Amino acid sequence: MRDRFLTGLIGYPIAHSAAPAMHEAAAAALGVRVHYQLIEVEGAGRDDLRAMLEGIRRLGFAGVNVTFPYKEAVVELLDDLAPDARAIGAVNTIVSDGARLVGHNTDATGFARAIAPLLASAPRGPIALIGAGGVGKAIAFALAGLGVGELRIFDADAARVARLAGQLAGRHPVRGVASIEAALDGATGVVNATPVGMLPSRDSPVPDSLLHPSMWVADAVYTPLWTPLLSAAKAKGAKVLTGRDLAIYAAADAFELFTTMMPSTDVMANAFDAVMAARYSPPA
Repeated sequence: MRDRFLTGLIGYPIAHSAAPAMHEAAAAALGVRVHYQLIEVEGAGRDDLRAMLEGIRRLGFAGVNVTFPYKEAVVELLDDLAPDARAIGAVNTIVSDGARLVGHNTDATGFARAIAPLLASAPRGPIALIGAGGVGKAIAFALAGLGVGELRIFDADAARVARLAGQLAGRHPVRGVASIEAALDGATGVVNATPVGMLPSRDSPVPDSLLHPSMWVADAVYTPLWTPLLSAAKAKGAKVLTGRDLAIYAAADAFELFTTMMPSTDVMANAFDAVMAARYSPPA
């Protein structure tokens, strides 16, 4: 049985990622070794990504995760796609068997696991999704799979909205909207799937005036855990979901794909929390 795995993450910026700690702690708890390498490359074009993926194939990687801004760009460079990744059109996990690179999407499975408890106690109604990029696509498919009410999708790039709405048409009630205000009008929940609020940004994708106690608010960003959006939503009395559980569950699903072993989400959660505490707690 294999007991050593080389994995990693391609994206930019990723120096803040908690993924190395989560994957390496999960491996140690299972009695195996994982080295999780951050591959931080800014502005990679198609040829750059192709070269990186060829390196993944040749250097013995079990696989890599992919994050902003390359989740969509890598799709056409892979040998095959799992059905979920093919439907979504975005990949955050690539599994290598040495000869073939296969794309998967654990953002979708991870978000579904993270949001399910909150949805179970929330009233059914329209949900506003802000962001139609790589993670936004995954979250849209996760919500559709959970049978929520109408999805209202907003993105500053109207073409992205149209593409995602088209992908979901026939699968789930969906409507592209032209403004944040239209997305949140009467919505029972809102999800931020953009990088807005991720450090160093201290902006919020939603004006505070649109938040109210009878809605829930989720953010895919986890650096910081309490984004300006979530802090404002909590102050208004809304139920909130930080990016913590999405990060943990998506990482756990990726770990299983890389190693064929099921990790402890408790171990991964402890590792995630330790990274967050060390990074954001004031010095003693």
